[in-house]
Amino acid sequence: MSTKNVDLMQMAQESLKGKWWLAVGTFLVYMIIVVAIQSIPQVGRVAILIVSGPFALGVVIFSLSISRNQEARLEQIFQGFNNFITALKAYVFSLLFIFLWSILLIVPGIIAALSYSMTFFIIADDNSISALEAIKKSKKMMDGYKWKYFCLYLRFIGWALLCILTLGIGFLWLIPYMQVSVAKFYDDIKGNSLTTESL
Repeated sequence: MSTKNVDLMQMAQESLKGKWWLAVGTFLVYMIIVVAIQSIPQVGRVAILIVSGPFALGVVIFSLSISRNQEARLEQIFQGFNNFITALKAYVFSLLFIFLWSILLIVPGIIAALSYSMTFFIIADDNSISALEAIKKSKKMMDGYKWKYFCLYLRFIGWALLCILTLGIGFLWLIPYMQVSVAKFYDDIKGNSLTTESL
């Protein structure tokens, strides 16, 4: 039986205790780098497409470290570049598949995005897996959990509105909170998936 979203969020808060400033600082550095890359004249859009996958993997590695109460370090957001090709392929393939499903209708595109949402977590746990295998495994893992995952994000809408009132500063705290909550979600359904496979 899966853990309730509200409990996963509470668990995320517990894991972030004593690490809030590390998390805020890390995501601030990440956002500054992303904005800087996007601002590069002429090549910014291509460059951000190339590095988004490795950075997404790095953010997941950092978030999992906090979620699992392991040593978390700012430089972990760059560790995705150690598995550059797989991370890039995972990002590009996911975007392509979501786009193709979105051509049909918006809803299939959203369902596809939910299905592929655990891809980088899977790669973080198994750096030998291929991009397409990770996407396929994410789709299987999210079977029966897509609505739960969607509802988890809905729980952050109120917080996001409050962050807007702080001129966006509050997002420096909200984004780590969301990322660690999703890491908790991943470990929770991963455990359920392993239990189901063993039956």
